[in-house]
Amino acid sequence: MKIRRATMAVVAAGALALAGCTSDTGTPDSTTTAGEGGGGTDQGSETSGAEGSDTTEGAGGEESSAKVDLGDVVTNDDTISFSTGSEQYNAYNGDTSATNSTYNATVNAQVNSGFWYWGTDGTVYPNEWFGSYEKTSDDPLTVEYTISDEAVWSDGTPVSANDYLLSWVSTNPEALGGAKGLGFDPVSDMATYVQDTPQAEVDGKTFTLVYADPNPDWEIMVSGALPAHVAAKQSGLEPGELAQAILDGDTDTIKKVSKFWNTGWVFNDYQIKDESIVPSSGPYTLEGAVWEKDLSLGLVPNEDFWGTPPATGNLVFKFAAPETHVQALQNGDINVIEPQATVDTVDQIKNMGDTVALQTGNEMTWEHLDFNFAEGSVFSEDKGGLAAREAFAMCVPRQQIVQNLIQPINPDAVVMNLREVFPFQTEKYNEVLSAAYSGQYDEVDIEGAKAKLADAGVETPVDVRIGYSAPNQRRTDEVTTIKSSCDEAGFNIIDAGDPTFFQSGGPLEVGDWEVALFAWAGSGQIASGRPIYSTDGTQNFGGYSNADVDAAWKTLSTSLDPAVQLEQTKIIEKTLWDTLYGIPVFAHPGVVGYDASIENVRHTAVQTGVSWNAEQWVRAQ
Repeated sequence: MKIRRATMAVVAAGALALAGCTSDTGTPDSTTTAGEGGGGTDQGSETSGAEGSDTTEGAGGEESSAKVDLGDVVTNDDTISFSTGSEQYNAYNGDTSATNSTYNATVNAQVNSGFWYWGTDGTVYPNEWFGSYEKTSDDPLTVEYTISDEAVWSDGTPVSANDYLLSWVSTNPEALGGAKGLGFDPVSDMATYVQDTPQAEVDGKTFTLVYADPNPDWEIMVSGALPAHVAAKQSGLEPGELAQAILDGDTDTIKKVSKFWNTGWVFNDYQIKDESIVPSSGPYTLEGAVWEKDLSLGLVPNEDFWGTPPATGNLVFKFAAPETHVQALQNGDINVIEPQATVDTVDQIKNMGDTVALQTGNEMTWEHLDFNFAEGSVFSEDKGGLAAREAFAMCVPRQQIVQNLIQPINPDAVVMNLREVFPFQTEKYNEVLSAAYSGQYDEVDIEGAKAKLADAGVETPVDVRIGYSAPNQRRTDEVTTIKSSCDEAGFNIIDAGDPTFFQSGGPLEVGDWEVALFAWAGSGQIASGRPIYSTDGTQNFGGYSNADVDAAWKTLSTSLDPAVQLEQTKIIEKTLWDTLYGIPVFAHPGVVGYDASIENVRHTAVQTGVSWNAEQWVRAQ
């Protein structure tokens, strides 16, 4: 299963905060923690492109990681199918704590549009047909948004500032008594950066946000929105009445909408009984969609879409278990798959012949081993502490893991020694690496690990449960490799793979592990790692705390200066190594398999996955 561990998933509708970090199949189970994201980040829209990731010809014939200009598109009546896994789509509002999943986000990305999208390398590209945005002041940070006059929901209602006013109030823990105080249950809290009510007029096409502090990720803070007029009507209000209540701070009126916002767009029986509540602002729509329970959901074109229409008339999302995807591709039951990158998977796809195409590339997803700092853990300061963590780092055979499991798929893969910058971002990676890490854990040192365990004063062998979401063959292989090495140093490595590892109340949440093995993924955010490494951060599962890291994140996340951001990244990375928060292992390789007759299928390094441009997929005639 996939989790988007940072903020919104794909271009999830309904939140001012859209940013991202996700994990690959087999990482934290299908919920997304929206808010200040998580995982590796890059310098936002300045990204020049990840080496090895796919690019295509863009406007003017230049290579671009953006969507291709297809010119005049006439939607055909063909069908193309894709699967993210067996979990079914069940929520049009993917911004609640219960619904922000990869599965919902992938569908919602096609039925809702917004101000921008990520290119294949993390570059931010504006959707100029949707509208425009402009930073008009640095102090205070002020951004003005203009929605296209042509932007309209599929029920004929204009997309307006009303929609973004609802987004702001429903996800903001600080404004008007806080989202939860108003009855909303958002997964995102990034709107806390904008504490003042947006400057807007009821039914207007413009709105302005003023930030309490500078925000280096300001460009991706706002994208799509949910239809405020539907929420208002379903709550007994007029659309203008709700918008005015938000502008006036009328909390009694706003509270009337929260129940519908939380549950009215959730389809617990996996059926949409009232299509009027799910209008589309994207290329496809749920209105008239073909829903085969437990099997698939077929989207149909939005006839009122004012942007480039979808190339293919029927986009079908199959609810199929990941382990069935390769065979389904070969059988023609699923046309596009994005399986976990394993040697066996790549070989199987290669052996299917010319009718199936294969793409591989770098991804902004990275494997890591995190320590549990909770009281009683051998790695906590009341037990073995830093010495025990150093011993474990010395015996983990990272190079062997990369050579055996990753390089057969990506020959250029290397051990990853940073968390906020990827090896394929060569120039920046090398600069930060030279300031942060001296290579002390590059090679296995069993004797050194034994000595460190002796310094830790713990009785050996030391039981270490490595928890991960099972089944996951690659992670099982990783644990086996670690055990063969670290057991020699005085550890007793225990494979604690568990299907419930990432579920609410599961081992990760309750701390029932010594080392957690999973992945973070990003899409080019600058400050997305703050909740992972900061004291009491919402994604700091191990309970790590360091004042220097906290201070560096505070400086980085409130600066618009790339030089300041880079310097603080160096401090963060060095301190995380010096204190051993955890151990990075490798950047994930990406694999896409698809029917070779389908054009415009493109692997991407970012969290949106291969379906990021599904509206452009078309079968060659």
